[in-house]
Amino acid sequence: MRVPAPGLPPRIRIHEVGARDGLQNEKSVVPTGVKAEFVRRLAEAGLSTIEATSFVHPKWVPQLADAEQLFPMLGDVADVGDVALPVLVPNERGLDRALALGARGIAVFGSATETFAARNLNRTVDESLAMFEPVVARAKDAGVHVRGYLSMCFGDPWEGAVPVAQVVRVARALMGLGCDELSLGDTIGVATPGHVTALLAALNEAGVHTGTIGVHFHDTYGQALSNTLAALQHGVTTVDASAGGLGGCPYAKSATGNLATEDLVWMLDGLGVETGVDLGTLTATSVWMAEQLGRPSPSRTVRALSHKE
Repeated sequence: MRVPAPGLPPRIRIHEVGARDGLQNEKSVVPTGVKAEFVRRLAEAGLSTIEATSFVHPKWVPQLADAEQLFPMLGDVADVGDVALPVLVPNERGLDRALALGARGIAVFGSATETFAARNLNRTVDESLAMFEPVVARAKDAGVHVRGYLSMCFGDPWEGAVPVAQVVRVARALMGLGCDELSLGDTIGVATPGHVTALLAALNEAGVHTGTIGVHFHDTYGQALSNTLAALQHGVTTVDASAGGLGGCPYAKSATGNLATEDLVWMLDGLGVETGVDLGTLTATSVWMAEQLGRPSPSRTVRALSHKE
């Protein structure tokens, strides 16, 4: 039953991260053909932005070492509809690899805290921004859409609560490089709705427009949907989610899975917010992927809709 709530966007775009952020956290390496089929099924479910893979050195993310093999297999996904297939790149070498295969959207991955920057990027925050500068510039020169991920926007397992002003400084610097879009990451899932609203307001005051912001919540404390709703009430129209709730963060051991795309779509369908996603097809896709992984989906909606007596 659809019961719209006032003050929400009429439509949002889901940035699906299951094929990249989800699968990179699996202990086993998923076969390339299964990954390609996963992306195809996600597109058939109506998802228009599907983060396909990562051009990170295989030493750091062996689960996505097949990026060169996978990406060319996804050419037919465009036939499903107007589907964007962005990829993660860590540096100029990763950008070279992505551009060579015709990628039209990339993402760089920064940190709001020094400890996570050191552990994830082996650099300080400012050193990582300097590393991203030529990556973003070259991508923009090539006509490629650039997303900037910012991790640890709400809390850090080593540093504790992250001051809003600290996040705003790094966010402004990242956008100042020329990124088209900023994704705010609650990497360990400690955000609450008031904190989300405060950060978004502070970013607006600092000149970062809501229309350029996406949100990326983890469900460690069961707050991902409530945090998402707070962001939507602020005007955010891009939400990251992972089919079946796959994923976490290999560098932050307390992080549990991403917000499940099905849980997000169930809530938005009930609120009358359009996503373009068919929940039944998406649920079937996550059930299929769970079978490939040999374990049930952690998504509550997937479990509810796929339950058989």
